[in-house]
Amino acid sequence: MIQMYNVSKCYPNGVNALVDVSVTIEKGNFVFLVGPSGAGKSTFTKLIFREELPTSGQILFDGKSVTRMKDSEVPYLRRQIGVVFQDFRLLPHKTVFDNVAFAMEIVEAPRRKIRARVPQVLDMVGLAEKAKLHPHQLSGGEQQRVSIARAIVNDPLVIIADEPTGNLDPETAQEIMNLLLSINGRGTTIIMATHARDIVDNLRRRVIALDGGQIVRDEARGGYEAGDDGAAFLAALPKVQSGLGSSGSFGTSGSFSNPGSLGTMGRHGTTGGLGTTSGPGTTGGIGHPAGSLTPSPYRDPQGGDSALKPNNSTDDPGRGMA
Repeated sequence: MIQMYNVSKCYPNGVNALVDVSVTIEKGNFVFLVGPSGAGKSTFTKLIFREELPTSGQILFDGKSVTRMKDSEVPYLRRQIGVVFQDFRLLPHKTVFDNVAFAMEIVEAPRRKIRARVPQVLDMVGLAEKAKLHPHQLSGGEQQRVSIARAIVNDPLVIIADEPTGNLDPETAQEIMNLLLSINGRGTTIIMATHARDIVDNLRRRVIALDGGQIVRDEARGGYEAGDDGAAFLAALPKVQSGLGSSGSFGTSGSFSNPGSLGTMGRHGTTGGLGTTSGPGTTGGIGHPAGSLTPSPYRDPQGGDSALKPNNSTDDPGRGMA
């Protein structure tokens, strides 16, 4: 799915954000990206959706060169990537429905498809009854669910989540993780940058640790720090239901169970597709892609610093979500 070969990024001010990074992220992986502030996590993710270009090295996304693609091809790349932000980035004067629909409008999806698709996705994230509310009427966890719905509404192959639980209380954070696990369980690749030690130690998924711009650790079932066994966290975490039925809820031991179905309309499931959108868009920001999306077949996920905010946008959630 994503391959980096000897990738380095040096900024004009002389900062070496990444140094000779080589890594492969397969379809269906759930990857935690950890490391101290300034370690290179933000640059790593920006290179994937071509917000930045490497100084040297090669990056492939779904078999296509990100570094060599034409500017006119960039919107098609970004069309396949959804981004979830720590600070939600919702449009305050739009309803929940309209915030999610906005992601489809910017790729010029037909109105009838928007009217059909948005309620499906809101139901998937447990907000079907709150479609007419505005962001200020929602809790932090509910706002993050809207952000996730917006990220997945166009059926991306990859979701990049930048500290999605950073502004949430522990129980709400666990519910958001259950939701992300359920989405991953349908075959969507998830790359999550985080400082949440308890979540990483509890889930035991793949961990890529960055420090000083280099990958210092890449473990299939790792903890936040090398050698962490997470036993204390497994014992201490409470049982929390995610509102998604049996999918992704905590077991009685406090650990996450294997995520289940998001319903009957998953993109990668055998019970039907999540729907596809198509149509021309404008080239430019990550939120203005074009082209059609073909669902890929289901593939079981393997169990194992700044924000991703585009440089020129603070109030346009259309950028950074394809």
